[in-house]
Amino acid sequence: MQKEVLNKNNVIRSVNILTLTFALFGCGEDVAEVATSKNQAANNSLVESIQPSMNDNAWYKAGGREVSANVANFQAIQTQIGSAKNVILFIGDGMGIATITAARILEGQLRGESGEENQLSFDNFPFTGLSKTYNVDAQTPDSAGTMTAMMSGVKTDAGIIGLNENVVRGDCASSKKTEVISALELAEMSGMATGIVTTARITHATPAATYAHSADRDWEDISDMSTAAIAQGCVDIADQFVHFKDHIEKEYGVSVDGIDVAMGGGRRHFLPNDAEFNSADAVSAVEGDRTDNRDLISEWKQLYPSGQYVMDQAGFDSLTMTQLPVLGLFNESHMLYEMDRKNDKSGEPSLMEMTEKAIQLLEKKDKGYFLMVEAGRIDHGHHAGSAFNALHESIELSQAVAKAKASTNPNDTLIIVTSDHSHVFTMAGYPKRGNPILGKVIPIGSDQEALALDDMPYTTLGYANGRGFKNLGEATDADLAYEQPTDAGRKNLSGVNTESSGFHQEALIPLESETHSGEDVAIFAIGPGSHLVSGVHEQNVIFHIINYAANLSGRASEVVKAN
Repeated sequence: MQKEVLNKNNVIRSVNILTLTFALFGCGEDVAEVATSKNQAANNSLVESIQPSMNDNAWYKAGGREVSANVANFQAIQTQIGSAKNVILFIGDGMGIATITAARILEGQLRGESGEENQLSFDNFPFTGLSKTYNVDAQTPDSAGTMTAMMSGVKTDAGIIGLNENVVRGDCASSKKTEVISALELAEMSGMATGIVTTARITHATPAATYAHSADRDWEDISDMSTAAIAQGCVDIADQFVHFKDHIEKEYGVSVDGIDVAMGGGRRHFLPNDAEFNSADAVSAVEGDRTDNRDLISEWKQLYPSGQYVMDQAGFDSLTMTQLPVLGLFNESHMLYEMDRKNDKSGEPSLMEMTEKAIQLLEKKDKGYFLMVEAGRIDHGHHAGSAFNALHESIELSQAVAKAKASTNPNDTLIIVTSDHSHVFTMAGYPKRGNPILGKVIPIGSDQEALALDDMPYTTLGYANGRGFKNLGEATDADLAYEQPTDAGRKNLSGVNTESSGFHQEALIPLESETHSGEDVAIFAIGPGSHLVSGVHEQNVIFHIINYAANLSGRASEVVKAN
């Protein structure tokens, strides 16, 4: 089978030359389409050979066919397979189109402009499309199923990480033979440098889907797992992260060096439930959650004796730029909101700083790199009903994207910016141009607040459900809302400063936490293969675009041959 895979990959260059020749001379369109189909078939062959279940997976096959069709549709600007040396995938967790619009306006207004004319960094990317975010079993999705789709090319159920839809959530036994290969795993197998940057916990659903395989996204450490799941041989997500290298080598028979850069939060899932293991800036009396008495941070250090582990701003600033791997765990749980970072006891780097440093570290390797960057706290700001925090997190993501674009060459680096899902976040009313986006509605031609039929003012931004109105003054931690009672419905906002950091918008339906939305989200792209994002796609197609542009499967197959 390996020889067959390699023979198929050997035709890639000649097929691409034929395809481009027909495209340039405006003839042979049918032949060109056939050629691009062969390209995609060759590109997918490694995945199918080492994961036979992919052969019959409808999501995987449909995604590959769609990319082949799109390549044929863009013959005039066709990117040859493997043209992208590097790939950076940015995920604005929960960053729907309303969030992008409102963040764009807020960023402009923070500079003293009216805001509407402003552009976020990725607004200027040359290609855009839409992604359909539903999970196999859910009309409105969660981050585990959506990120698995983007990382593996296969849609799956809500709550599932790195497994196809044949698994039953929470049932370890059902997960056997359901693993799907991620883009990061393929990059690792191919010899590329690999990195993960997130403001959430490293073990949270979105980053976990790059490296882990779990029947339940909540299995972040062993204390979260059932006795049955442990007995049946399932491994918690933090354990999978630390022993990622061992898993790849054992599963696929290739030698790899492991994830080169990982930065985010989530120390609690790596440490024993014992105060003796607390970090210097621990918030809880006992920082660690693990009930197996294992210190996974120490295990990581033993596995990578030349690696660098850091847990605060000083450690981050002192990182040696030539020494890999790097593990940064900057908080016991999620990292602080961007507007709340000043309150971290030991200091935390920003998303932009982590992105810049990750690129500097990864580009030291000469085979290219795959980097996933998540602005995880956009999602958390929305769940707490805080537009202030969600929008500032989105602006920070835009700055991180700008830094990545300035630090890379668009001729060899594909950058994609998208979201896993949206939120029930609305921008409504008829405010005049330049009205403060976090403020109350003031209509065109007036300087007075508009009143609803209940004779009370209302804000431009709001939520369809959630915990509802909060007026926490200058508090910058959106999660303080969970310490307050749910207070949904209309409130008299007269005299309330709705632009303050502690204001939480009204919500129509009372819930413990505001929910995701099922609407499409945007995809922005620049670099080799970026034109393939144009159109409306199933979310799993994003993997196939990355796979085509960087030839991850083809690169990995060469390593398989050598072994």
